Amino acid sequence: MSSPAPASPASGPIACDIFCAVVDNFGDIGVCWRLARQLTNEHGWQVRVFVDDLHAFRKLCPSLALGEARQVVDGIVIEHWHEPAHAGDTFQLADVVIEAFACELPPVYIAAMAERARAPLWFNLEYLSAEDWVADFHLRPSPHPRYPLGKTFFFPGLAPGTGGVLKERCLDAARAAFEGSATARAAWWLETTGRAPPAADATVVSLFAYQNPAVDSLLEQWRDSPSAVVLLVPEGRISGALARFFGLPSFAAGAQAARGNLSAHSLAFTEQPGYDALLWVSDVNFVRGEDSFVRAQWAAKPFVWQIYPQADDAHLPKLDAALAHYTRTLRADARVALERFWHAWNGAGRPDWAQFQRHYPVLKQRANDWAIELARVGDLAGNLASFAKSQLK
Repeated sequence: MSSPAPASPASGPIACDIFCAVVDNFGDIGVCWRLARQLTNEHGWQVRVFVDDLHAFRKLCPSLALGEARQVVDGIVIEHWHEPAHAGDTFQLADVVIEAFACELPPVYIAAMAERARAPLWFNLEYLSAEDWVADFHLRPSPHPRYPLGKTFFFPGLAPGTGGVLKERCLDAARAAFEGSATARAAWWLETTGRAPPAADATVVSLFAYQNPAVDSLLEQWRDSPSAVVLLVPEGRISGALARFFGLPSFAAGAQAARGNLSAHSLAFTEQPGYDALLWVSDVNFVRGEDSFVRAQWAAKPFVWQIYPQADDAHLPKLDAALAHYTRTLRADARVALERFWHAWNGAGRPDWAQFQRHYPVLKQRANDWAIELARVGDLAGNLASFAKSQLK
């Protein structure tokens, strides 16, 4: 098959195609959409995103039209991908091709890459892992079994020698402006919950989670807490547990309830910039999967991660690897408290909120220090763009 040659990187913007199959939840498309926006806005690339589930995508990007096969949002072309054979309404090849999370490119697209005199730079963007082996496999080439093509494994990670994680150039400034403005925070509370900000001595907790048996115990501890706990819960998989606890038929967006010293607000699912603001107004953030896990680290607040569960507890070594990085400089008692709480939230034991709270000042300082440390690894979009440019010369 013949195909139009893409613009030469030397003569114009780098053209990039990102292929994303939404396997579960919103993590896959969440990462791809952030990456697409960064490559477009910060690096001047021309980006096209192939995604197979527009309904999941629209949760993160409300301006997306569900019935369009091809559309442009924020300067990025969005193709509704009908895998495995579909390769866009207008067939074309890019300079850089990103196969997100081993989703498998359309065979016709791979065949066309092989026919071009200079093949596109092909990345396999992997899931984030903090395990030590990641640095050894990052940027490792892999030849195609049938065609004279190779792809490069690109591993996000938390340590030097990996691809890093996504972070926009303006993120720190945006967070500082929000946290430094009482007016902005008050406006957020009023718009999001219909209420004024809580008292200064209240602990604000955001709870974004999969179904979790440990939540019942934690809700009871918050109810019986010696001081007020204000819970902010994005509507989703955990909503049923909140409804049962408060004796309500449901806990949909806009619902509010209170028991003891716990008050809770159910929030509508928000687009990505809105989620950052939720993290910034909270004192402690419960996050899940990959995308919210990364955003919580940039929020520089103590957080608790619920890793995506896998068969045979294959996810637990990944959880411990992240803990090893994050707790590396903590004193022993605070490190043990955080490790126990994360493990309990991931199915091993009962979470002890009082013990976690006793170490809050130390955990808050570590969260701030960790954000600075992680930034030294470089952000994923910048690292990928830099490597791509070096290969396309």
